[in-house]
Amino acid sequence: MILARLKVLFILPFASLFLATKSELVAIIDLNANWTVTNQNLSISRSNIQLPSGVFSVLYGENILNSYNDINMRWVSLDNWTYTRAFKVSRAQLAQHNCNLTFHGIDTVAEIRLNSRVLGRTDNMFVRYSYDVSDLLNEDNILEVQIFSPVQMAKNRAYAFGVNGTTYPPNCPSDRYHGECNVNMLRKMQASFAWDFGLAAPSMGIWKSVNLECYEVAVIRDVDVVTSRTKTYWKADINVYLDFTAKEDFFGELKFYAFGLLEDPVIVKDFVKEPISRKKAVITFSQTFPLNSVIPWWPNGYGIQKLYTFNFVLNAWLSNKGPTSASPSVSQKSIRIGFRTVELVEQELPNRSGYTFLFRINGEEIFMKGVNYVPSHILPEKMEDPERLKHLLTSAKDAHMNMIRVWGGGIYESDFFYDLTDSLGLLVWQDMAFASTTYPVNEDFLTSVRIEVLQNARRIAHHPSLIVFAANSENELALAQNLFGTLVEQKRFENEYRTLYLNNVVGVLKSMNHPARVPSLVSTPSTGKRGEKYTYISPDPQSAQYGDVHYFVVHQNGWNVNIYPTPRFVSEYGFQSLPRVEAWKRSMLAGENLMEIMRHRQHHPMAMLPIVNLIRPNLPLPLTKDSRYTDALIYFSQIAQAMALKVETEWYRSLRNTEHRTMGALYWQLNDVWVAPSWSTIDFYGNYKLAYYWSQEFLAPITLIVLPDSATKAINMTVACDLLEVGSEGMHVTVQLYKYNSLKPVNYTTFDVNLKPNAVLESRSFAKSEIFKNYTTERNTFMYFVLHSGSKEISSTYHFPTALNTAEGISDPALSFDLQWIHCVDGDRSFKNAYTLKIMVKKPAFFVYVDIIHPKVGKFKLSRNGFMQVKESIKVTLAFYAEECIILQKSNVVIKTVNDFML
Repeated sequence: MILARLKVLFILPFASLFLATKSELVAIIDLNANWTVTNQNLSISRSNIQLPSGVFSVLYGENILNSYNDINMRWVSLDNWTYTRAFKVSRAQLAQHNCNLTFHGIDTVAEIRLNSRVLGRTDNMFVRYSYDVSDLLNEDNILEVQIFSPVQMAKNRAYAFGVNGTTYPPNCPSDRYHGECNVNMLRKMQASFAWDFGLAAPSMGIWKSVNLECYEVAVIRDVDVVTSRTKTYWKADINVYLDFTAKEDFFGELKFYAFGLLEDPVIVKDFVKEPISRKKAVITFSQTFPLNSVIPWWPNGYGIQKLYTFNFVLNAWLSNKGPTSASPSVSQKSIRIGFRTVELVEQELPNRSGYTFLFRINGEEIFMKGVNYVPSHILPEKMEDPERLKHLLTSAKDAHMNMIRVWGGGIYESDFFYDLTDSLGLLVWQDMAFASTTYPVNEDFLTSVRIEVLQNARRIAHHPSLIVFAANSENELALAQNLFGTLVEQKRFENEYRTLYLNNVVGVLKSMNHPARVPSLVSTPSTGKRGEKYTYISPDPQSAQYGDVHYFVVHQNGWNVNIYPTPRFVSEYGFQSLPRVEAWKRSMLAGENLMEIMRHRQHHPMAMLPIVNLIRPNLPLPLTKDSRYTDALIYFSQIAQAMALKVETEWYRSLRNTEHRTMGALYWQLNDVWVAPSWSTIDFYGNYKLAYYWSQEFLAPITLIVLPDSATKAINMTVACDLLEVGSEGMHVTVQLYKYNSLKPVNYTTFDVNLKPNAVLESRSFAKSEIFKNYTTERNTFMYFVLHSGSKEISSTYHFPTALNTAEGISDPALSFDLQWIHCVDGDRSFKNAYTLKIMVKKPAFFVYVDIIHPKVGKFKLSRNGFMQVKESIKVTLAFYAEECIILQKSNVVIKTVNDFML
């Protein structure tokens, strides 16, 4: 049928299903290879391009992330580029069939031509575009995709609105971003023109696959499944969405296989005699399963993530007499389903003190512990890298997270991404791709948005991990607080906001509504259902009594628990830090100055001040003229971030069973798009900052929380327990009081504690006047708390009653270490290397930081980092993958302590 390297992708293990009708399989033909890219004046050309692709990566790979190339390579996005591909088709084979040319993602404004005929124009990178090319195909074909400069296109559209006196602020980002203007004019990843954490890389390309789809009538495009539960059975309500080339209503038969649940297929024959309407090309049916035959799907930390494969096979035809012999009319789709229930509970609290905002999964109230996720790369064509995605999402799971928020300034993630969140038990809060700006509401823009929302919601809604959509990020907040200067035309902007989000985005999402689904949120932060009172533009979207909040600290000391609010749910909070020195070196050219490039990449409007403000009240940061300043700034920024995140997260966890009913904490942010000052806890190369290592402890299922209470001058200890079942036998806490200059505790006490399943229990309050007296003071003494189950340590934490830079007695710990090789195991594509570090001290060492520096060791993992050491020796395991077995020397290990900067 298809000649010259055109690969038929459709492989169906159920080919015998329709042998009685002798129908052929739909042909989906891969057009992803052998593209050529040229610029406008043909002075630049690259060939043998494989999709997915983008112009930046074609020309420079990932080099835009290095040096000052976010500026130096900007010229690429100011030119127009054309992707071209030649392919052959046998007309004799295809003459009797319909063929659609389908582009799953073009970034962004483009004209598509086949054999010099214009098929159409695109202007939304999130939309799938499909064109009937049945009458345009020749034996030899030339396909062209001309992509226009996104910078110029955005400028042109803003100018066109401006002629009529209409603006959509903010027009341009802060000058510190080194970014481009008017990104809100395009349905494009909003972060691509720069953000506070990322560079401007106005991407252009074909960032998803291109297929020639040849079939007689229709194909399965998407499947949506909603699960619900009664006392006796699970129910799956199923919608099978079809794309079609038929010019008239058509007929079809659907076979449904539920592997591991049903022995035989379910045959849906509703449309064998009655046609499927082209106006609503969807097959809807329900299937029940006995309750005891299904293993429920649970979030990470609460049970297993059992997934079942559902397979759908469609045979479609035009005549009411049945399918035509040897006609390509059979298509299939497989998805994985998890059976779970989800509720967003917004109930009025006593004394009219607001509403709850909490999620129930399978009937259990779940405290959401998690993180905000930004795109894994600034270039869309590289966002589906499986190794990068696996590392980031597995890291979230390993830190005991159970929710990840896909931020609205990024993209709708790949199928692979959501498959991973399903298998890892990471619940997904999905923002639609609108963030921190106003948008046009002309009909062309709204039409494109409606298609975007519908296509992506249908594609991803079936995933058990996805539990809520939010129509935008921070745009209600911006209107309420006049963040974009909209007050002068407030009525206009409010009307346009409601037109875009209520009438269109949420309006489309309502088509996916189901009693077993959480209704879409209009914005984040928001007051949730309380927003109905204000038609979803609340005077205070940040109210602690309703919905969710975003909370960031700039001028206050983030180590001080007394500054934090008492919200129902915190969907953004965080602190900046700097990546390790070696990460900076990998992204710099020889001779470049580290501090200068750090300043260039610091996009915060207040520059380095937020980082320095978090460090100086707590740690001994040298003066800027000190030769140790840069090294200390990087090291201390990670300590400061880790401690502030720990304090704030533990504060929110401690409020779970109080009158405040805080039930979620998602910190900003997990990952980076380049090496830069940012809020991330994992740097661009995949190495963990100290805050990530600490998160494995402060997000643990059982966590000991110790926080000071300035009002009562006490230290309060609580125990957070997320486990649905737990015993308290043998549970006890030891509290040790240490001087800063001794490994021997000066005081020691033990007491029993009881744990409460899926709750927080306040266990003990310690009056400072009873702890710090005689020769122990708040300046020369600190506390070490350990929760034990029998002899096993479950959780531990420290309390420093004074800032470390004012503590008395910190001295040289006389730190030394031994390095021991454990093994090197040959894997499929790399070698797993493992070592043990034995670290020895003679006096307490504070925030012990271990780094590995070796040219062949990129990404590595330690069993702990940034820890306090009050034992003479401890062991730290080191693991990393490399292309060979690596023999590390002690010179490859760098260990720092805060002590080093106080001597």
